[in-house]
Amino acid sequence: MELTMKESVQDDQHFLYVAGEIDAYTVPRLRERLLALVSVPERRRVTVDLQEVEYIDSTGIGAFVAAMKACKQSGSVLEVQNLSPRVERLFRITGLYERIVPHKGENH
Repeated sequence: MELTMKESVQDDQHFLYVAGEIDAYTVPRLRERLLALVSVPERRRVTVDLQEVEYIDSTGIGAFVAAMKACKQSGSVLEVQNLSPRVERLFRITGLYERIVPHKGENH
């Protein structure tokens, strides 16, 4: 399965819409784009929409971990939204859920 990405910008928030499967074959493109987005200090918030992601493996989780590390250097914030139950479970197991999924009621 292919991986497609679309982007939009609203004020200082950048949205990356990802569809397909995130695996060892497709992750290099995602990692490259995520790192490029979160490494720009002027871009305060990057939100990755995973609504159309059917599968993610450990290499995909690694891409999000690398992006989180890059955020610390640039001062950006990385969030993910619209996780399927399967993807959410993987994010919870790895501890990423609490770190990059915005929680209702927070001011973002």
